[in-house]
Amino acid sequence: MTALVAFEAAARHEGFKSAAQELNVTPAAISHQVKALETELRCLLFRRHHRGVQLTETGAYLLVALQRGFEAIGEAVDQLRKRSNHASVTIRVTTAVSSLWLTPKLAQFWKSHGDISVAQIVSDTDQSMVDCDLSIHYGNLSRDTGTRSILFHDRIMALGSPGFARAHPAATPRDLAGLPLIHFDSGNSGWTDWQDWFRFAGYDGPVKASHRVNNYVIALQAACDDMGAVLGWVGLTHNYIARGQLVPLLPLEVETSEDFYVKLHPHAAERAKTVYDWLVGSSTHI
Repeated sequence: MTALVAFEAAARHEGFKSAAQELNVTPAAISHQVKALETELRCLLFRRHHRGVQLTETGAYLLVALQRGFEAIGEAVDQLRKRSNHASVTIRVTTAVSSLWLTPKLAQFWKSHGDISVAQIVSDTDQSMVDCDLSIHYGNLSRDTGTRSILFHDRIMALGSPGFARAHPAATPRDLAGLPLIHFDSGNSGWTDWQDWFRFAGYDGPVKASHRVNNYVIALQAACDDMGAVLGWVGLTHNYIARGQLVPLLPLEVETSEDFYVKLHPHAAERAKTVYDWLVGSSTHI
């Protein structure tokens, strides 16, 4: 391939010196590559004379073939670049954040950026993030590295359906700890559970274990169906609260040191930066 490139440059410039300057090598190197190619093909490609070189009929035939080949390669590369520019921006996100926060956000994003396709990789387990442009996390921002920004800092409340609240009045965290509780078993480390929440609330006694699910959206639905109390991240559950489907069971909001934040991965395309900037700019710290 090196010899073919050297030959094409020499043929186009009708000289080894100009070809050498273009390829940043010596004229002797160009001459060597051309001689090696002529030996391989067992034919002369150039007629040498003191003013330069001139293509033979065989050399002209090879030049045309090479130029057609390089043109086809160039067109293929251009097509791949265009395809890359129009590829979807991928965001890795948990089911909860996808359904309760990100998907509604993207509906707004597409109104002003309809030319950018965004694909969500939804997973509730700790997996490698190398296959995505962006990822949304719940954790301590200061413990991560790279380009990242807080989307919102949340508070956590004990929520239940209006019917559950009437049937199970609670005045203190101790009262609540004895009621049916819906436990969300997250595959991601860092999510606050009932034991953490009660500890933050000043209660360190026994906690009733009633229902366990591994999907936060299902946990919220179970709470709406009067099955028990659920931990409600205010930023994720505000629509449930606004519609009256879930109500606070105690006038207590627990602040956490964790944040919901978005990370822009090093290999991300420029289009991903547009999505990143929009998400950060349109978010509010709750």
